[in-house]
Amino acid sequence: MKILNFGSLNIDYVYSLNHFVQKGETITSDKLNVFAGGKGLNQSIALSRAGGNVYHAGAIGADGVFLEEVLNEAGVDTRFLMKCEDVRTGNAIIQKDRGGDNCIILYGGANQAITKEMADEVLSAFGEGDWLFLQNEISEIPYIVEKAHERGMRIVLNPSPMNEKILRINLNYIDCFILNEVEAHALVQEDVDKAALLNQLKERFPHAEIVLTLGEKGSVYAGAEGIAEQKAYQVATVDTTAAGDTFTGYYMAGRLQGESVKEALDMASRASAIAVSKKGAAPSIPKRDEVLHFPAE
Repeated sequence: MKILNFGSLNIDYVYSLNHFVQKGETITSDKLNVFAGGKGLNQSIALSRAGGNVYHAGAIGADGVFLEEVLNEAGVDTRFLMKCEDVRTGNAIIQKDRGGDNCIILYGGANQAITKEMADEVLSAFGEGDWLFLQNEISEIPYIVEKAHERGMRIVLNPSPMNEKILRINLNYIDCFILNEVEAHALVQEDVDKAALLNQLKERFPHAEIVLTLGEKGSVYAGAEGIAEQKAYQVATVDTTAAGDTFTGYYMAGRLQGESVKEALDMASRASAIAVSKKGAAPSIPKRDEVLHFPAE
């Protein structure tokens, strides 16, 4: 079994602010930090640090060579990473307020240079029983899903950022959804409470496992192992940028290594708590040993 993450790589420009900029307002940033990021890169690092053997496919520009180095240092196999000469690496402008919350503007760049031909070349190295991880920050996602399904791969989708492109995907081919409440409401197109939301997701996607993340309220699973709820571990929040990606990587790494749903949810919750207590996206993702020693209470 091989794990392929076909996902984004970004250069994150993080501006530390007293508050998020408002319409018509000009404010001064306290600090600017530049980090490796992108939901795809973050999740690959989380998968690898959690003990998974992961290949990362994606695209960078000449300005993003250091992102490949970051992946390699984390133990991720980058043989399927494409380098574009005529387009910049994707980037994110991130506002981070004093409370650690953030808002993000994405520029797709090389992430939107993924072609059907590249997808075919990458997927030719994978087949039945292998796992594919996808987010929504690269081009040709519907095609990649179609071709991966044809090859017998199992597919995990984190539909973020949630937009109309997600609805172009054949969602019946998705084996596991990992999503937050905003994304879940957009999929079911109704404003309902947590219990009803989970039920509607299961009714619409009875073939798939659902992991619904609820921020400070924890997370909940619905699937072949029934229903499982997980609390969130409370820590002082510094930066929430990669918390969801850390959760996704740790949860799926645990499941693919034979952990039960409850064990994997607990590890993912601990890992994401550690991530929000540190600055940056990729730099905040903890190693497995750190997560194992995180105090349960």
